[in-house]
Amino acid sequence: MPGSKDHLHALCALALNPGAAADAVRYVAGLDDAGRAELLKLADAHHVIIRAVTPVAATAATSGESALQQWAEQAIAQERSRIASALPRLHAICTQLEAAGCPATVMKSLDHWPDLGNDLDLYTTAGERRVIEIMVNRFEARIEPQSWCDRLANKWNFAVPGMRELVEVHSRRLGQTGEHVALARRFVSRRVEQEIGGYRFFLPAPEERIIVATLQRMYRHFYFRVCDLANSAALVETGALDYAELKKAAELGGIWPGVASYLVIVSDFVKKYRSTGLNLPAEVRTAARFGGEKVFSDGKFLRVPIMPYGAALYTEQVTRTALRGDVPATFRLSLLPTLAASAAVAYRITGSDKGVW
Repeated sequence: MPGSKDHLHALCALALNPGAAADAVRYVAGLDDAGRAELLKLADAHHVIIRAVTPVAATAATSGESALQQWAEQAIAQERSRIASALPRLHAICTQLEAAGCPATVMKSLDHWPDLGNDLDLYTTAGERRVIEIMVNRFEARIEPQSWCDRLANKWNFAVPGMRELVEVHSRRLGQTGEHVALARRFVSRRVEQEIGGYRFFLPAPEERIIVATLQRMYRHFYFRVCDLANSAALVETGALDYAELKKAAELGGIWPGVASYLVIVSDFVKKYRSTGLNLPAEVRTAARFGGEKVFSDGKFLRVPIMPYGAALYTEQVTRTALRGDVPATFRLSLLPTLAASAAVAYRITGSDKGVW
């Protein structure tokens, strides 16, 4: 019986190479109702419902498989309805924050377009008190409880009435312990304006988009989603990345080996599903500590082994940060092993690590 690993393989094929995903479409066609529901649930977790299901709908329409076409078009329509509801609200929040002197850059969430993230992430150089005032007084938002890592990272989650998605605001810091300050400022100083779905938003520059994806995948969660592969591959293929600028930013945060490894992993998965990888500079491949050969399917995600690879990246980050003389960031990073251990214990006891992580 098909499981998460098979679903994940199909989603990768559909999202990374939709024009040559006939086997993946046949796989979806062969699933029963429960299997398709599980596939959609996984596609939602990977933020690729529209990108993965659209080729299924197109193939079904061509081959006359009306039941499959109806299922696919219904899934797409439901997701587009969610996005159509979220987008104007996100725009209104960004507009109000900007007007109140809180520059708001949308991170990650809009990188998935035409899909959309299930949390809406913002970064601002404004202080948290001003952000909270705007969110609570103008949008009647409820502040969600903060974990210890949220507090260190100066990250706040807001539940806004009428919105399914939480609005996550990072104030002045990035990184899982809030270690990045100078690097974080680049998300406002170098941001670009772009139209998405008829609304204009400020997004990170291409280099910062790769930076934030690396921070999330290689230094925090240690797993990839299909959207990470598709988003970053598409960005590299536009030719918009300035690799010298990317390296400069990454070295500022002590994470150049992680950035290089992230890009090589993306390239390796692209090669797996398209036969040809990304055209990355030799400097990137040389700096990478490992590639896609170390990433494995486990449950519903593509896992990066914490031992030894994730731990080695963390150790190198701490070393580079200390050598740079950034004492506050070094101290914050030193807290991470204790927090990670506490989160693991909490998960074993309660089934949740949210109070810590």
